[in-house]
Amino acid sequence: MKLTSLLPPLALLIALAGVSGCSPRVEVAVPSEPITINLNVKIEHEILVKVDREIDDLLSENSDIF
Repeated sequence: MKLTSLLPPLALLIALAGVSGCSPRVEVAVPSEPITINLNVKIEHEILVKVDREIDDLLSENSDIF
């Protein structure tokens, strides 16, 4: 067997070994500490109630109802 006849299959084998060494790897691991979520939330709200002048006058006249 000649050395030149073994060169293409040997080059293919070396190329395949090099490509298989570069395959990506994904690893999923459990964290050693528990996951904490800190929420600093400030909630402000304002409720506006508008009353008709007639209703306002009626309530002021009959304030003894409430």
